[in-house]
Amino acid sequence: MSRKIQNRNLFVRKKPRSPRILSFLLALIVLLCVIYGSIFLWPIVPNEVNITDAPAYKVKIKPQSSLASIADQVREQGLRSNTLFFQFGARAIFVGSKLKPGTYLLPPGASLGKVLLQIARGDRVRESIAIIPGMTIWQLRNLVDAHPALTHQTKGMSSKELLQALNLSYPGLEGLFLPDTYIFDPDDSDINVYRRAALALQKTLNQEWGQKDPQVPLQSPYDLLTLASIIEKETGRAGERGKIAAVFLNRLRKGMPLQTDPTVIYGIGPKFDGNLRKADLRKDSPYNTYMHKGLPPTPIAMPSRESIIAAAHPEQTNSLYFVAKGDGSSHFSITLDEHENAVDRYQRKASPKTNLTK
Repeated sequence: MSRKIQNRNLFVRKKPRSPRILSFLLALIVLLCVIYGSIFLWPIVPNEVNITDAPAYKVKIKPQSSLASIADQVREQGLRSNTLFFQFGARAIFVGSKLKPGTYLLPPGASLGKVLLQIARGDRVRESIAIIPGMTIWQLRNLVDAHPALTHQTKGMSSKELLQALNLSYPGLEGLFLPDTYIFDPDDSDINVYRRAALALQKTLNQEWGQKDPQVPLQSPYDLLTLASIIEKETGRAGERGKIAAVFLNRLRKGMPLQTDPTVIYGIGPKFDGNLRKADLRKDSPYNTYMHKGLPPTPIAMPSRESIIAAAHPEQTNSLYFVAKGDGSSHFSITLDEHENAVDRYQRKASPKTNLTK
């Protein structure tokens, strides 16, 4: 009897789910569709463009901003977004803690979801400035002062004031910034660019000074930097840096004047017209290496990392002279007679008014 009852119970159908549960699930699905539809379909970026000649809307988010602060910032900058819904949307798509500071170009008509995902990716506007090897400090300062995306805190500062602001203890600013391309956010301070370039230079200089050839007759990292700047200005072909470094170092060992035109040109300053005259070589200046032995008092340009390496690791050669051949390369000589013949061959016959004897 009990077995029959048990078997009969096996075929008893389960009761259907309550219509209330199904209604609730359906309402929940509809609600989620509405919420995510609002996040990803409803535009919050105006169709009007606030950047000249750029089909995008510009907003800037400050560093170390909370989600609530970011919501306020984008609303204050013209986005059609309720601050509470902005925060809710960010949490709903799991990016509330991932929003990054910076300047963003948002396409007109973009939805909240698209904006949030772009900010979470950090897909922001970046600017750049390039310090070119061989650039002088006055050229660099003009370049930085004229950059439209920088906030100009150093414009008008004297060299001494800028050195103090950067916490650098050197005779001057020349040579202290490593040539490279520096990326920054729009409206970043120009002093941050100088600081990054100075730190990069110090790191490279200290590293190469610690690893330099022990036979290099230089007294300090600053001497290495000064020689590297001369190498930078004298090098026509990158592969000759080591040979040119060796010539100047050999001259220093023998107590010979360096006799390099770029130092004389640097002493003339920005007013140099591109034509170096014999009278310039006879004019006394701390940078006239025809009249004064040893290195000039400061670097004469911003040397590249490769020139610093060449100064610290010169090629092994006995050459004491070199002359430009006119094709970017140089002819290197050990004796003065050989050098004079090379000058006759490559310089005097080609251009009698030019004196590039080293």
